[in-house]
Amino acid sequence: MESSLGKPNATAIAFFFVFIVATLAITGWAARRTKTTSEFFTAGSKVTGFQNGLALAGDFMSAASFLGIAGLVASSGFDGLIYSVGWLVGWPVVTFLVAEPLRNLGKYTFADVVAFRMRQTPVRIASAIGGLTVVSFYLIAQMVGAGSLVTLLFGLPYEVAVVAVGVVMLAYVLFGGMIATTWVQIVKAILLLGGATALAVIVLAKFEMSPVRLFAAAADRYGPEVLAPGKLVSKPLDTVSLGLALMFGTSGLPHILMRFYTVPNARAARSSVLYATGFIGLFYLITFILGFGAAVLVGRDAIKAVDKGGNMAAPLLAEAVGGTAFLGFISAVAFATILAVVAGLTLSGAAALSHDLWVHVVKRGKADEREQLAVARVATVLLAVLAIALGIVFKGQNVAFMVGLAFAIAASANFPALLLSMIWRRFTTLGAVWSMATGTLSAIVLIALSPTIQIDILGRATAPFPLKNPAVVTMTLAFVVGVVVSLLRPEPDAARKFAGVARRMHLGPEQSEPPGADRERGAG
Repeated sequence: MESSLGKPNATAIAFFFVFIVATLAITGWAARRTKTTSEFFTAGSKVTGFQNGLALAGDFMSAASFLGIAGLVASSGFDGLIYSVGWLVGWPVVTFLVAEPLRNLGKYTFADVVAFRMRQTPVRIASAIGGLTVVSFYLIAQMVGAGSLVTLLFGLPYEVAVVAVGVVMLAYVLFGGMIATTWVQIVKAILLLGGATALAVIVLAKFEMSPVRLFAAAADRYGPEVLAPGKLVSKPLDTVSLGLALMFGTSGLPHILMRFYTVPNARAARSSVLYATGFIGLFYLITFILGFGAAVLVGRDAIKAVDKGGNMAAPLLAEAVGGTAFLGFISAVAFATILAVVAGLTLSGAAALSHDLWVHVVKRGKADEREQLAVARVATVLLAVLAIALGIVFKGQNVAFMVGLAFAIAASANFPALLLSMIWRRFTTLGAVWSMATGTLSAIVLIALSPTIQIDILGRATAPFPLKNPAVVTMTLAFVVGVVVSLLRPEPDAARKFAGVARRMHLGPEQSEPPGADRERGAG
């Protein structure tokens, strides 16, 4: 079957413009309601649990999820499921360990939680560096995916496509802030779940609505090994390491953690995770059907002919079962997916630059509302320019690899310090700083030395570091360094404030602190 991908698609362009016009209308509506820093970063904490659950799902179901997992399953079979399971299992971790304490302890960023009882300046610098590193690598994946997709749909040069995506995303965040970003993510989640579900139903209808018959057809075409593990990840330690990155990286992603500040209380934070887990779980089950459906109905050779990484498996499947019109709709949904995730990433990066670095490090907590909002918008423009530049520089790179790197850094740099700050009385400022720095640097260095870079990309015969994903080493290292440094350099003041942290984690800010506690904490 000859695909129309790569040629301008009138249906996709029509859906694309409908989505752009609708979301810009949302941005205009949101801009009139975005007057304060709180409204810019957290939508004034007025988002309901159900709305935030949909927005969380929209934020998390990225191009790597929709395009990448379907492509991995199509090309590797059963092993592609490890990404679905790993990302999904990360959500109970968020539910039971992170959501409620984060909402009760923080304000705009996860650094608020880590720095709650410690010296503000060093902790916020380290957390901002770790957070911005995660955001940058995640942005690469999304912008490369966006550029490739728009190029295929519109026939535009790749660089022009990346700039266009960056400009549209900038409009959402710059003028509408978190209110616009939240509603764009909700619209995108509904479109993505609806489109993917419709595509899965059409695929299953060709196999008498039986997934078993679909899997049997895949086994008949590619052999029984397509239903067995071992093709994508063959080493047990590599499997464990990748699983750790996917599970615990979710709890360290700045743009996901930031969403818990958009709800009014801890109960809404918990319910939003429950809703998000349901939506995301359904979605990942669907991507498994899409991957096997693409392998059987489109064929691996046809998928790789369009995109070597297999990222166009889902759009090609849509064309195979629904024609050019359905291809246009699914492609436009994939574009909406990328745009919404990029908006969330940019907003979380802007919060790190303005709230953590400018307000608390440069201005020592003494910036007024107007100044904070102005700095936040400047930071948004800088991050949009960075996203465009990264998308152009990393043209042609594997999207799933970049997302895996982001998760490995998040699991190593952010999660250990975040968890230890909430559960361990003796955790100190130096322990937090060294833990975050160690996790960030070790993850970057070991991935640079891994087979993914050395063998797959650079073409060398061997790699100095044997694992494709280093999380099992780097996350452990970050925990050990944080504990050892805290024990070697105790901080009595941080230990003394832990009781207040424990109370506030469980009771919320209204019932846990005496007046003036915030002033005392900010003085560090």
